[in-house]
Amino acid sequence: MLVLFSCPKEVSITPYLSKDQIAAAREMDLLTYLRRFEPQELVHIGGDTYATRTHDSLKISNGKWCWWSRNIGGTTALDYLTCVEGLSFLDAVQRILGEPLHVPPKSEPTAPLPKTEFSLPPKHADNRRVFAYLRSRGIDAEIINHCIKHGQLYEDTERHNCVFVGYEHGNPAYGALRGALSETTFAGEVPGSDKRFSFAVPLCAGGKTLCVFESAIDALSYLTLLKLRGQNWRAANTLSLSGIYQPRKDGSIRFPAALEQYLTDNPGVTRIVLCLDNDGPGRVASAAIQKRLSEYEVIDNPPCRGKDYNDQLQLVKGISGRGKNKMVLNGFPLVKSLVICVPSTRSFFHTKQRAKVKKRVVGTLFCSSAELIIL
Repeated sequence: MLVLFSCPKEVSITPYLSKDQIAAAREMDLLTYLRRFEPQELVHIGGDTYATRTHDSLKISNGKWCWWSRNIGGTTALDYLTCVEGLSFLDAVQRILGEPLHVPPKSEPTAPLPKTEFSLPPKHADNRRVFAYLRSRGIDAEIINHCIKHGQLYEDTERHNCVFVGYEHGNPAYGALRGALSETTFAGEVPGSDKRFSFAVPLCAGGKTLCVFESAIDALSYLTLLKLRGQNWRAANTLSLSGIYQPRKDGSIRFPAALEQYLTDNPGVTRIVLCLDNDGPGRVASAAIQKRLSEYEVIDNPPCRGKDYNDQLQLVKGISGRGKNKMVLNGFPLVKSLVICVPSTRSFFHTKQRAKVKKRVVGTLFCSSAELIIL
């Protein structure tokens, strides 16, 4: 469970605002506020998770926000404006309600905040939950074990998150976090992570082609699809951008730091395949990146099915729903129902045989409430 330090609450209600105005301001969540008043601050990470452009360790998901590098968080735009932007309670309410802002006197420049030291979370004794979660998303077991073996993936001790590790010349420099337990869509970063050295497979690149994805899970899904087609997945070079930046008003974007660093470190790359999400932000980002890579051969290759490459993989493998819709017990995915289609002709499948199959299959289910349907 995510533990958030509460923001300081106002001591008294200012006489300049009514209780109805304050109540209305408290109802607005941060994502709604940023979309309405500061859309240029939103950076889509993936799914329903966003970050802010000014503070890349501040993540927004499921109606909550957390500034990981400062260990503060909340649920409302009011919390954000007072705790992160430093506005007074009066000014924060006025900004949310769209009223004229009180302009404070110019203050003395403050010293920059110290850089957060990067330190990966402790490893769990095993990677059982992470392995089960990624398998439930369709990722091939061999590919999961490859990443674990090379120190690119593990399960953290405290929250059992997937930790996808990026390296700078052999030293860990980046950590992407993904919730592996049931009913969670958590995605974040280890505080102090350097986005230039995001998750990439393999560790030592080779060849002239690089495939670029928005997330580590999408990259692993693509490698799994290659293996399913009988291709050599180990020969592919994949890079996760760990999210994308929203374009500016003129259509330009902040070039992904991970991609820029990868191309600097691997001058032999001449061909770039952009495998970004097949949604609005992904398509806009892909077009903007292509404009910045005129010296390379660039191919736009979004998934042909679903929003991202994990969607496509799950559709190919016949996995229904995404991980957040699955039941999980001790980290292992459960099934709510199982449908078996069998011939109804008695010569092929009479009543006793149907009963045997039902008993045998139900015995393999992890949940006693799972439904078995034999057609």
